[in-house]
Amino acid sequence: MHAREMISTHPQVRGNVNDALIECIEQCYDCAQTCITCADSCLAEDTVADLVQCIRLNLDCADLCAAAGAVATRRSGSNEPVIRAMLDACAIACGLCAEECEDHADSHEHCRICAESCRSCEASCRAAQKNIAH
Repeated sequence: MHAREMISTHPQVRGNVNDALIECIEQCYDCAQTCITCADSCLAEDTVADLVQCIRLNLDCADLCAAAGAVATRRSGSNEPVIRAMLDACAIACGLCAEECEDHADSHEHCRICAESCRSCEASCRAAQKNIAH
C-alpha cells in the first residue's frame, strides 16, 4: 500500500506520520478484503445455512473496516473524535467477526484466515486509538 507515502506528502502532515495509524489503515483495508472473501467462500459451502451469521458478520466487518480505513486516511484537521469512534466501531466488529469465524475455523480454512485477520485489525485499531491526540 501507499498509505505512508501518500499521507506523508499531505501539506498539513509534512512528513510527520503516525506509524500506528498507518498500520491500522493498512490492516483495515486488508481485513475488509479478507472478510468479503470469507463471506463469499461461506456462500459456496455446502453448509451455507450454518454460516448465515458468519456471512452477516463478515459483511458488517468488511463495511466498517473499509469506512474506518477511509476516515483514518483523511486524518487532516481536527477530526480526531470521529477517527477514534470509527476505530472503536471497527475493533468491535472485528472482535465479533473473529469470534464467529473461530467457531468455524476447524472446518473452513477461509474462516481461520479471516479470524486471524480480524484479530490483527482489532489490535491495530486499539493501538491506533491510543496514538491519536485527545
